[in-house]
Amino acid sequence: MQQTAKELKAALAQGKTTAAAATAAYLEEISKYDGVYHAYNSINTAAVEDAARVDERLAEGLTGLLAGVPIAIKDNIATENLPTTCSSRILEGFMSPYNATVIEKLAEAGAVILGKANMDEFAMGSTTETSYTGITRNPWDENRVPGGSSGGSAAAVAAGLAPVALGSDTGGSIRQPCAYCGLTGIKPTYGAVSRYGLLAYGSSLDQIGPIAHNVEDCAAVLSVIAGYDEKDSTSAEGVQFDFAAALNDDLRGKKIGLPTNYLGEGLNPEIRAAILAACEKFTELGAEIEEFEMPMMEYAVPAYYIIASAEASSNLQRYDGIKYGYHPESFTDLEDLYLTTRSEGFGFEVKRRIMLGTFALSSGYYDAYYQKALKVRTLIRQAFDAAFAKYDAIISPVAPTTAPRLGESLSDPLAMYLSDIYTVSVNLIGIPAIALPCGFDSENMPIGMQLLGKAMSEETLVNLGYAYQQHTDWHLRTPELKTELNTEIEMQKEAE
Repeated sequence: MQQTAKELKAALAQGKTTAAAATAAYLEEISKYDGVYHAYNSINTAAVEDAARVDERLAEGLTGLLAGVPIAIKDNIATENLPTTCSSRILEGFMSPYNATVIEKLAEAGAVILGKANMDEFAMGSTTETSYTGITRNPWDENRVPGGSSGGSAAAVAAGLAPVALGSDTGGSIRQPCAYCGLTGIKPTYGAVSRYGLLAYGSSLDQIGPIAHNVEDCAAVLSVIAGYDEKDSTSAEGVQFDFAAALNDDLRGKKIGLPTNYLGEGLNPEIRAAILAACEKFTELGAEIEEFEMPMMEYAVPAYYIIASAEASSNLQRYDGIKYGYHPESFTDLEDLYLTTRSEGFGFEVKRRIMLGTFALSSGYYDAYYQKALKVRTLIRQAFDAAFAKYDAIISPVAPTTAPRLGESLSDPLAMYLSDIYTVSVNLIGIPAIALPCGFDSENMPIGMQLLGKAMSEETLVNLGYAYQQHTDWHLRTPELKTELNTEIEMQKEAE
């Protein structure tokens, strides 16, 4: 059911459907197709009832960009009446006692939660293959990954199993799945959206953001969920986005920087060509493109993985088998309880990053690794500050390749980490970025680009992205879905 939130809102306003009927239709699509793609970990069985209550509010005069719109929620965002598992055994079946702030804001706006979307375990991964609940498949090619860690959210939207979704972005986890699945997504400025109720991976890096078919829908979701929250100490005051004025295709006077070293060795030639073609389109629309060299790029990935893993090592120590979550059947003492809980409850990739982070924070290595990574973070920030003194935005690829085949990334974790080379700097310095489709490769897999801006420049990025989509049709293309696994997948499952 390939429908944008704006189209659904128009149908609701014209009386062509109701929120309850639209929600029921999406649940039927999920029942039909999600057996192949596994976009969802759990479904909201009360969704139609929730939507019926929204219909009553609509009849009473409720207005808004998301009133009556169904939405998928990444499974690391706390929901009071649905499991919140982070796709990990250690939180299997866990029911949060409260809602995340973004969930409260969505409910107030009249959005209807369809279910919780699959993800890489604790958001650690770039493929949604590290999930304890099973892999998610890319709707464009079920033999390929949808990206990660918000792969379930992206697959749900790409497959028409939700018009919009929430994901979280720690090092590219909204933007990269959007690139792999032909979607649009926004990683907001750090602090623009409340992190209260987001189960933390890297506290100084994580941000919740929207995934949709187009920029306009993403802007609608972001305008609802953004804003100051006193329950989040990292929340920025005075945030209130109004994207109405930004939804135009006038780019006169806009200056976009193109880092030439982002287009060098390791980048798929078809992606390079698509990025350059996008630059030509922006030039046609009145923007100025200027090439420049972005320093410090080669240090971004190692700095990111040291900082992110260190924060993960600290954040995940709360899972001890006592307060909530997985509890082993047998253990000898308290130390053995901790050891058994984490050995059995965490997956391999999570353990790897905990060990890496613990090592980086350990005595004798703290200065050599963690402190040095923080200094590199500062230098990266200075490099971007210098660039934004010249440019309204920076354009770059999202990933060096299109979606890999299942199993390829997990067999080479270092290659998986290096696939984040274009995205992690954004999280290290807390700036916003928008990803949107800009082409397809020779195997009919989507290609994505991203636009980066200085802090709180979301309206500028929305303007650029909206203008581009008004004059291109990449975001309008949708995959042909399957209701059953093909022979190759069935053979893979039998081999496993």
